[in-house]
Amino acid sequence: MTDQMKAITLASRPEGEPKDENFKLETRDVPKPSEGEVLVRVHYMSLDPYMRGRMDDAKSYAAPVPIGGVMEGGGVGEVLASEAEGFEPGDMVFGMFGWATHGVARAKDIRKLDPRLPATTALGVLGMPGFTGWYGLTELGRPKAGETLVVAAATGPVGSMVGQIAKARGLRTVAIAGGAEKCALAQDKFGFDAAIDHRAFEDARSLRKALAEAAPDGIDIYFENVGGKVFEAVLPLMNTFGRIPVCGMISGYNAGALGGVEGQGPDRLPMLWRSILVKQMSINGFIISNHFDHYPAFLKEVGPMVASGELAYLEDIGEGLENAPDAFVSMLKGGNTGKQIVKLV
Repeated sequence: MTDQMKAITLASRPEGEPKDENFKLETRDVPKPSEGEVLVRVHYMSLDPYMRGRMDDAKSYAAPVPIGGVMEGGGVGEVLASEAEGFEPGDMVFGMFGWATHGVARAKDIRKLDPRLPATTALGVLGMPGFTGWYGLTELGRPKAGETLVVAAATGPVGSMVGQIAKARGLRTVAIAGGAEKCALAQDKFGFDAAIDHRAFEDARSLRKALAEAAPDGIDIYFENVGGKVFEAVLPLMNTFGRIPVCGMISGYNAGALGGVEGQGPDRLPMLWRSILVKQMSINGFIISNHFDHYPAFLKEVGPMVASGELAYLEDIGEGLENAPDAFVSMLKGGNTGKQIVKLV
């Protein structure tokens, strides 16, 4: 077993889009597990939009990554050494090991993986992103057969989960994605009834017209994970008693934690609040880490669907820890197709 590991730390806080100089690749000694802990060699690590927020030094629902600290993130890998009951060398586990080739974690903070499924599914379709889509739709979207759902970033791990679960429950599903290729994927692989390329429209007004054609009965559920032009296009089309679960606003992440989002400045607030009032809508922001008591129910429903092939998923797997920053920046701009993962082994 090697005595050295590699990790990517936060070298400086970005202003706008993250750049190479905001990250630093370091070589460190491999840590040793204490009582109740395990040492893991990470095989695959996850890249997710929320990580951009952790790079800012601003008040949020979680503490920022400190300068010099390892970038936060989930990973799956093999137990190399265990000082914890119930875990043995060779076990494959999931944990928050960060952007690193190795990590030590407490036994209570990791979970064993189902050997019948690819390990990478614990980072996407059966991990935090898939769970986010399932929980937001089923608990906050409250879907009913015959309704219409719209979701942006529809070929990503959150949006594709939302669309497929909604379709399975009898809803009309409309995807918004970036580019003709992703729109085709949304319909051909994930079964959306319609797909709209947001890049084909210069403003919210023109995008709204296309949405109205795809959703002739209005929109009952809009799963919000993008913001910006898409949100502005959707809002006037929401039906009375419409529901909007909000799990992210990726269009504004590079503006910083307190930055504005395109189309949603103070001049738009009266329109926003009046629409919510008049249409008696329910808008619920949620942080998925607060709802993991629902995770067993998610696995019980969705796990068999993934195992049987009934529920499709896509993974975009890059290689090499040193390439993680570039893959991360590309993902924030929609450059990935499916769940963004980095292979380390």
